Amino acid sequence: MTDEKAVEIFKALANQTRVSILQLLKDPENNSAIQGHVSKDSEFEGGVCVGDIHKNTEISQSTTSQYLSILQQSGLLEAKRIGQWTYYRRNEAIIKQFEEYIRLKL
Repeated sequence: MTDEKAVEIFKALANQTRVSILQLLKDPENNSAIQGHVSKDSEFEGGVCVGDIHKNTEISQSTTSQYLSILQQSGLLEAKRIGQWTYYRRNEAIIKQFEEYIRLKL
């Protein structure tokens, strides 16, 4: 991971609500706040609908979408459109790379 990519991730994580979104998506199948709302699409297992994420934040729908976009642009989230809904899930590969970056560089 480059220093520039790590800085982009640090910026994305510099907001408590965005961190909370990542925590919410850590284990969606066992998270009672979103249980039963996980996409059953086999190509995007673990995806959670934007509306379900919004219900668990204390911010507007537009701010939720903006925060999801920031997390996606940083690489921390992946998104997939399924029908009329957009689903998000954590990008565990990038999270592991970021963890390794911190361990080795900081």
